[in-house]
Amino acid sequence: MASILLLLVLLMPARQITGAQSVGVCYGRNGNNLPSETEVVDLYKSNGIGRMRIYEPNDPTYQALKGSNIELTVTIPNINLQELTDAATATDWVQKNVQAYVPDVKFKYIAVGNEIHPGDTEAQYLLQVIQNIHSAIVAANLQGQIKVSTAIDTSLLGYSFPPSNGEFSDAAKSFITPVINFLASNGAPLLVNVYPYFSYTGNPAQIELAYALFTSQGIRMMDGTLGYRNLFDAILDAHYSALEKANASKMEIVVSESGWPSEGGDAATPQNAQTFYQNLINHVTGGTPKRPGKAIETYLFSMFDENTKGGAEVEKHFGIFSPKILSCARCMDAPIIWAIG
Repeated sequence: MASILLLLVLLMPARQITGAQSVGVCYGRNGNNLPSETEVVDLYKSNGIGRMRIYEPNDPTYQALKGSNIELTVTIPNINLQELTDAATATDWVQKNVQAYVPDVKFKYIAVGNEIHPGDTEAQYLLQVIQNIHSAIVAANLQGQIKVSTAIDTSLLGYSFPPSNGEFSDAAKSFITPVINFLASNGAPLLVNVYPYFSYTGNPAQIELAYALFTSQGIRMMDGTLGYRNLFDAILDAHYSALEKANASKMEIVVSESGWPSEGGDAATPQNAQTFYQNLINHVTGGTPKRPGKAIETYLFSMFDENTKGGAEVEKHFGIFSPKILSCARCMDAPIIWAIG
């Protein structure tokens, strides 16, 4: 029921979000009721969504994307990293999963791993795999088109408040600092999954819901001369501060995931999800207090509710489209959510 309500409250006049070219949408596929890949790409195109992130190479998705001009981020799953420490295997991966589809598919980023933590086995492989994939991209003469990076979560910060104190934890520094140095030397951004929802629900006594939903009236926190009106900016600027302390002050951050669930947890309602997504789309065109005036490349998570996704129940309910309602909406020729771009 909440998914139905979410779709209804998100309906809005076409092109209301025209101009938000910095916004893409993640396409998670952990569901047994999802539209076909062709239908999904058609939804991206019909709603003007020009950027997509996927979580593993997928030939049907690639085939559907051919000629669409949608910019694609493809993720290498954590489970595959160990084998890709072999340079020849990494070259083969790029040839099969990227080079074979160029130029019909417009690759933008390769995310090597997603949310790897200091204690994870994959942490020891991360830098080597990034280097191997980058070398394969260079060998394919695609370095001008595709950047190789990794997607982290906010738990790698040891300090995050106020944002100017942002710094990677001692445990994280051992594996993420060499990665940051390599990314910086190749002009690649760091991908960061930013979820004000989890920050809020993890500390509701100290964080106001309005601060997490971009609805606070006025500045809620001063950090030196910088004033913060929302939690998203504070989280992002804490990561910029951490990059400065890692001698990567010029590195850009791409928000590779951000979303709000419509059910399954505290404050997870269709109304809050609608408020967050709409305000996020409107907000990211203008930068943060530390990096003002420049659009924040941001990927909404996620295109659909994913009813077979593991973890807590709330993880299943981040979709901005409900698969059941989509078919009904198409039959009625009703508008679907928004047009971006």
